[in-house]
Amino acid sequence: MQKYLLYNSVEPEELPTLRELNTIEICKIWSAMSRHIYKQLLQKKAVEIGVGSFAVVPAHASVAEGKVLPVERPMFILNKPLKMFYNLESEETKIPDGTPVLQPDFETIAANTHFRQEIVEQCVQETLLCFAGALRDNKEVEFSFR
Repeated sequence: MQKYLLYNSVEPEELPTLRELNTIEICKIWSAMSRHIYKQLLQKKAVEIGVGSFAVVPAHASVAEGKVLPVERPMFILNKPLKMFYNLESEETKIPDGTPVLQPDFETIAANTHFRQEIVEQCVQETLLCFAGALRDNKEVEFSFR
């Protein structure tokens, strides 16, 4: 997590894997990562990716006539040290007690792509460095997951 607390801009030479891959290849890796995270969420497991965690958290949905229905919703929860370091504000959301928090299974993710495990790991880490760089530079960032 420490490597995502950036004091300086991310330079292109710090992203050798992203420079070698094209956009379609990067999207393929992140699509496999997204599927992996989705499968873990279906099993009520959280996935920590360095800058935060994907988890299913309890919520409430308003229904007819002021009634409230308890539901669960998937969320991305940015790590507290990153929020503090980059001076970001958001609601305090916690992963429910008893929820297993896993690291991404890069071996499985790589098996679902044509890339070696090392390439998948480096692509994810370098993308997260870009994300942290955007936070540092106060840029708007959007990640889309199905």
